Amino acid sequence: MSDVYAQLRARPWSWVLLGVTVAGLTAASALYLPRGVDWYTAFRPAALAMLSGRSPYSVPGYLNAPWALLPIIPFALLPEAVGRGAMAVVGLVCFAFIGIRLGARPITLGLFLISPPVLHSTLNSNLDWLALLGVVLPPNVGLLLLACKPQVGIAVILFQLVESGRTGGVRRIATDFWPIASLTLLSLLAYGPWPLRFSNELGLWWNASLWPGSIPFGLAFLAVALSRRKVRPALVASPLLSPYVLLHSWVGALAATLESLPVAAASVLGLWLLMAIRALGL
Repeated sequence: MSDVYAQLRARPWSWVLLGVTVAGLTAASALYLPRGVDWYTAFRPAALAMLSGRSPYSVPGYLNAPWALLPIIPFALLPEAVGRGAMAVVGLVCFAFIGIRLGARPITLGLFLISPPVLHSTLNSNLDWLALLGVVLPPNVGLLLLACKPQVGIAVILFQLVESGRTGGVRRIATDFWPIASLTLLSLLAYGPWPLRFSNELGLWWNASLWPGSIPFGLAFLAVALSRRKVRPALVASPLLSPYVLLHSWVGALAATLESLPVAAASVLGLWLLMAIRALGL
């Protein structure tokens, strides 16, 4: 990314081209993408509620950590369709950035961006890109983002807790975890036990979790991550350990495959086959 930034500085007109491209994509997204159910029923109303001094949990569809709304407030202030289009563009850019940081080559990255979880997250205006960014950022920031969607990040948070202890003991744990610990405590004081609200969603028909049958496999992947000191198996473990998961939140597990073209291609193909089977009612 530093090389890209250096090239942009050397060619100022590139900033203009970049701005025009982003504006064009935003306009096209606002005009032609579906409305984005999560945007207009949950995230935008919750962000506006927070801005007005009300609890974001006064919006029935909002279940995430309250600080997840802070990065999307600028989008919420725009007209609904424009904000939704801008967030779709930013989300795809972030997915691409995450894929590159996780070792995806061009073909693998392309497969990732057209995969059902990425498209489902983008079309529904969800925040999986925000949570997944936490994997490639420093822990004191990344943990805050991972906590925005435990379906994507819960096992990664546990992995990081152990890794921080291994590399620096209690002092390193305190350094890495004080932001998330402080914000969690403050949010509980402000909004009550908001993490328990997810239980209201467990029985909904669109819940794509394999829990509780997936718990042994989730623990196995977490054990692999801890024993090998590799974060990728923890990405796979997170949705397996979560009782509430939608299709788009399996994007973290898919991102764990991006170093290998054959594995990523097989995963994306399998996901599209699953979509076809569901569409045909088989």
